[in-house]
Amino acid sequence: MLIWFLPVFLVLLMVGLPVFFGLLAAPGILLWLNGQERDITLLYRNVYNGMDSFPLMAIPFFMLAGELMNRGGITLRLVEFSQALMGHLRGGLAHVNVLSSMLFAGLSGSAVADTSALGSMLIPAMEKQGYTRKFAAAITAASSVIGPIIPPSGIMIIYAYVMGESVAALFLAGIVPGVMVGIGLMVMIKVLADKYDFPVASRKSTWGERGQASLKAFFPLMTPVIIMGGILGGIFTPTEAAAVAVAYALIIGLFVLRTLKVGDIPDVLNRAGITSAVVLLLVGAAMAFKTVVSLSYAPQILADFILSLSENPLILLFLINILLFIVGMFLDAGPAIIILGPILGPIFLDLGVDPIHFAIIMSVNLTIGLATPPMGLVLFVAASVSGEKVETISKAILPFLAVEIAVIFLVTYFPAFSMTIPRLTGFAN
Repeated sequence: MLIWFLPVFLVLLMVGLPVFFGLLAAPGILLWLNGQERDITLLYRNVYNGMDSFPLMAIPFFMLAGELMNRGGITLRLVEFSQALMGHLRGGLAHVNVLSSMLFAGLSGSAVADTSALGSMLIPAMEKQGYTRKFAAAITAASSVIGPIIPPSGIMIIYAYVMGESVAALFLAGIVPGVMVGIGLMVMIKVLADKYDFPVASRKSTWGERGQASLKAFFPLMTPVIIMGGILGGIFTPTEAAAVAVAYALIIGLFVLRTLKVGDIPDVLNRAGITSAVVLLLVGAAMAFKTVVSLSYAPQILADFILSLSENPLILLFLINILLFIVGMFLDAGPAIIILGPILGPIFLDLGVDPIHFAIIMSVNLTIGLATPPMGLVLFVAASVSGEKVETISKAILPFLAVEIAVIFLVTYFPAFSMTIPRLTGFAN
């Protein structure tokens, strides 16, 4: 009977129950109906146990670092740097949007923060230059999914925590796929710009102007270098790296750039605390949900079903990508990874798929789900920032989603894209 927990969960989501409560209510109801009241106690105890983890502390620290940098005007410096490099191209501001997302990804690792910070700045600017509001919101949402792919990434920290993988290896494996998404979006912008005659954002910057923009962006761009350098050099753990990122953001904002005021810090802490609480509550609920998954023998049942379809890893990877894409339409990436990772990971490990490679397939796929209708979170954030309807943005984003889906399959069937850097640095076999 417990196997019905997933259909019940999906029904609860469809009637509008928040994901956190659905993750606890669906298994709780079935345990009660099954006469397993003791396991209900275990279920809710695991909400706290799921959050009580040193590696997971990296998530609120990275979110706080992102908030500090955004409030300190660092986002504006990244946009100016991007515009100096690409503003002269046709569709320049759309290219700037994508490049800014790639740079911002190295600071916060959050798609929501990216959409909110860059969208509030670039969507009005793009509209003034003649872009439709729906297009501006769509490219902002599409490019924001790069945030959790390029390190640091909260989603990859969650995957490493659940599956016992190396955070550093996952961070390294995400670099090339993240860049591929960015380049793919720029190619699509070039195609659309030629077809619809998009405007040029600005004249071509001189090398001196580019140099000045680079100097302004120097300290923000050093953030991912410090984070990854410290982790790869064995100087600090990913959690300690996140704390270092917060300290660095404070020093840069308060004393170097002097764009952050002491009076701003309480509001920054409040915003970061609320966002972190949402993520960690979802992680805790998903870990409790995972308890019932194991009690129901769902992993074994699903594994037998998947293997009955085919024993060819290439066909199974195609089918799993379709499954993950559909899941990403309805469920946030963090809970989806916690629920499905322990089920799907061992299946593909037995089929000879490298665990780091599968981690990237799953993380990239579910991350792109953040921009996929009907429940993509960044679509709602983009709608809120732009004032455009979610349905309208969903139609405008389709060409960019096609590019991102193509990247998913490239990463899936050509492991070198994700595995080369971890292998060269000794973090993967």
